[in-house]
Amino acid sequence: MACRSGCCCSFGPLNEDNARFLLLAVLIVIYLLCGAAVFSALEHPKEKLAKERWVQRFEHFSQKYNLSKKELGNFLRKYEEANVAGIRVDTTRPRWDFTGAFYFVCTVVSTIGFGMTTPATIGGKVFLIFYGLIGCAATILFFNLFLERVITVIAFVLKLCHEHRHRRKAVLPQIGRPPHGFAHGHSRTGLDGSAGWKPSVYCVMLILGAAAILVSCCASAMYSSVEGWGYLDAVYFCFVAFSTIGFGDMVSGQREAYESQGAYRLGNFLCILTGVCCIYSLFNVISIVIKQVLNWLLWRLKALCGPAACQGTAAVMRGAHHSRRNAVGPGRSGPRHRDPSVDTDGANESETDGRRMSGEMISMRDFLAANKVNLAIMQKQLSEMANGHPRQSGSGSQHNGFSGGVGALGIMNNRLAETSVDR
Repeated sequence: MACRSGCCCSFGPLNEDNARFLLLAVLIVIYLLCGAAVFSALEHPKEKLAKERWVQRFEHFSQKYNLSKKELGNFLRKYEEANVAGIRVDTTRPRWDFTGAFYFVCTVVSTIGFGMTTPATIGGKVFLIFYGLIGCAATILFFNLFLERVITVIAFVLKLCHEHRHRRKAVLPQIGRPPHGFAHGHSRTGLDGSAGWKPSVYCVMLILGAAAILVSCCASAMYSSVEGWGYLDAVYFCFVAFSTIGFGDMVSGQREAYESQGAYRLGNFLCILTGVCCIYSLFNVISIVIKQVLNWLLWRLKALCGPAACQGTAAVMRGAHHSRRNAVGPGRSGPRHRDPSVDTDGANESETDGRRMSGEMISMRDFLAANKVNLAIMQKQLSEMANGHPRQSGSGSQHNGFSGGVGALGIMNNRLAETSVDR
């Protein structure tokens, strides 16, 4: 009882999920402060130097051509207005012909938003609000489906490699034994070695990172040769575009004409699409690693308040979780009627999850059904939190904190070794 009231094992009034959320928020704030300090130290001196040079050039130009500073300033403001509409000093392709508008809507629905083209009319701005609402949601669904299939393919390939490596290890000790014993031992070892095996998140992260680097290097070579950028600038553009940051300081395909223009525009589209999908998948896998770090930090915080007390509390909680599993609220006794629409054990461990664990690619119907279950779980959790009843963690989340995920984390739940409920 003392541990529950004053020990960090229960994090005071917070449950483990809320403690993880607050810890992540604090770490993100610290990360932002450190990033701001680094970028300020790197970029602020150059900003001051550029401002001083601009003041000198402004003074020199106004004196040379006998222009008042007010008139010259008004002229420059007019140019800034034209620049917003897509007018540049150098000749560029039209921004709002069909191909330019198609490039614009691609940057909208992919959330890249370079900013070099923006609607200037009231009708265009209003239409963008509704168009982006549906387009961005559909594109996020596409990215999640891509992530589902990428994880499925990678898991299938890694499982084949694991089985092949395991068979080779099983064959070597059997040399010189009778064929019957060899066959029996080989089949039994191969079965035991592959049963329940899942790839590590670090292997998946390494493969996705290699794929993202390969796509970025190939795209950078194309951009540096066609656009005339330096290779490092092209790599910088690829990361900004593929991660959907989209500053807009460098934008591909904006010249009026290119050699082999049709092939280049097609290659530009395919590179950005492939790069965004790879980086999105990589970000989600990295988020699992970050969540593991958070779990480790929480475990260290629990250990600080006393190993014996924490172990006793953990043992009690593990025993209690078998009787409280899927309970709607704490302290509820008596028989429960399981709701199949929100039952995490009955719905998530269904035929769909069986196919996911086997590495088989699921259909759109199964994916939408899983999302429906996740939505019901989310609604149930929100209702419980609104009524002051925190969500009861299942046995899997008690061990690794990954079960019950929604969205991209829900897709990878129980698919990797680090997100398995039996880990």
